[in-house]
Amino acid sequence: MVDQTLFNWVKAKREGNLKGADSKPVTAEQMEISRLRAELARVKMERDILGKATAYFARESK
Repeated sequence: MVDQTLFNWVKAKREGNLKGADSKPVTAEQMEISRLRAELARVKMERDILGKATAYFARESK
């Protein structure tokens, strides 16, 4: 199912028919911003997890 959705998006982009949720065309810049926001959220989550793990192991070693 996911593969088909991705295929449809790529096909729509190639044909110049890719639309956003509000039916407006999505620019390459908007797609990049969305990708970067998702990556930032993932990196922040990883940072928070590593911070908690560091604090946990620092307490355990004392």
